[in-house]
Amino acid sequence: MFKFVRVLPFVLLVLFVSACSSVKLDDTNGVASVNAGGASTYDPISDPKSSVYGKRSIYFAFDSYTIDPKYAPVISAHAQYLKSFERQRAAIIIQGNTDDRGTAEYNLALGQKRSEAVKKALLALGVNESQVEAVSFGKEKPANPAQTEAAFQENRRADIVYR
Repeated sequence: MFKFVRVLPFVLLVLFVSACSSVKLDDTNGVASVNAGGASTYDPISDPKSSVYGKRSIYFAFDSYTIDPKYAPVISAHAQYLKSFERQRAAIIIQGNTDDRGTAEYNLALGQKRSEAVKKALLALGVNESQVEAVSFGKEKPANPAQTEAAFQENRRADIVYR
């Protein structure tokens, strides 16, 4: 019950933000044009310049797996992409990560909770559970190996990886 109460405000915020959006995130359903062979020439997930789709990391506070509401647009955009008719066979792995403070066991568990929190948010927005896998790397894959508070903050994240 406590977990539900912690996740509920975020889910409501995500639903509110996605319902009130006046900007279409993907006017072309992922395809800007089709060449003579029938292959699409534009995919917003592959485009590093794509503003929301290019963001694939959700950052967390120290010792926390609560998603900050500022990441609602990122999660909502990826949910819309995964739910689109053309992308229903697309799948993602959410990789939970931590900074290197704490034991390996603790960090693996915290990383899993972070990836599961993002997965729950995506499922609440209607993504099919078969499209999402949540895993933890704990402290094994730091984005920044430095031993500074700024580096620790970069490492406390969940990465969305398309497969």
